[in-house]
Amino acid sequence: MDLQVKRVAICGATGFIGRNLAERFARDPNYQVTAVFNRKPPFDLAGVKWIQADLTRQEDVLRVLTGQDVILQAAAMTSGIHTTFSKPSQVIVDNAVMNSYIFAAAHELNAQQVVFPSCTIMLGSSAAPQRESDYDPSIPPLPVYEGPAYTKLYLEHLAQFYARVGRTKFTVFRHSNVYGPHDKFDLKTSHVFGATITKVLSAADSRIEVWGTGEEGRDLLHIDDLVEAFVAAVERQTEKFSLYNIGSGDQIAISDLVRKVIDLAGRDLRICYDETKPTIKTSVSLDCTKAKAELGWQPKIGIDEGIRRTLAWWREARPVG
Repeated sequence: MDLQVKRVAICGATGFIGRNLAERFARDPNYQVTAVFNRKPPFDLAGVKWIQADLTRQEDVLRVLTGQDVILQAAAMTSGIHTTFSKPSQVIVDNAVMNSYIFAAAHELNAQQVVFPSCTIMLGSSAAPQRESDYDPSIPPLPVYEGPAYTKLYLEHLAQFYARVGRTKFTVFRHSNVYGPHDKFDLKTSHVFGATITKVLSAADSRIEVWGTGEEGRDLLHIDDLVEAFVAAVERQTEKFSLYNIGSGDQIAISDLVRKVIDLAGRDLRICYDETKPTIKTSVSLDCTKAKAELGWQPKIGIDEGIRRTLAWWREARPVG
């Protein structure tokens, strides 16, 4: 193998972020890709080696990560707002276990780098974009978010610890709400963007229902921009540990998002707000100055273009989950 080629393991390669990562890195001759999957079956992708593993088992983690230079950790138990409220433990236990094993294995195997996507779940609501340094650990997260938020914070600190005591470089992304091809689009497990796309394109009458008041603000990031942040971190990060905000830098109200999707889809629909359904009344956007300064990264796909791309993909793929 060419000494310049890096061996990259993509954990969770059949999921939303992982699949997009696999497709991007497989196209680049500078990387030799091993794609790790568990229950969801692999897909056809030239030049990729597929390995099945349960990443909540230590022996499986060591088996798939041995010999890898870079680990892109996209395996996760994810959920929409319904599961967040009804079964919060589902997004805590497996995520804490698998990432603890992956970080430890990377350290023990002297991997070159781990890139871990965290999220913004620990951040408070703010009308202005928040920098990495704006997070105040003395302010607790929203009660509904406490379990997942403290899990993410534990993993962020664990990554920093291993970077300090070992040879492996760690990258943490606090990314905003990601959307685009291969996301979840079923209404039980999808996030707000995927659910909105499905509701608008599947509406059989003249109305769609939105949970809550629609006043909440979300920073929406197209998946292609997040993937390019991974590439930038692998190619340009110099510090042993770095935490970066990765987002669009703007926030859009849910009501405005729904209206945009309706208009760009060419539908004639009335929006009905159900305030009896669960909703999380926060507004968050990210200041990504650090990622631009250190990695040369910034988002390139605006919300209108991102909606158009996702609508076109949905209409062709007809996703069910």
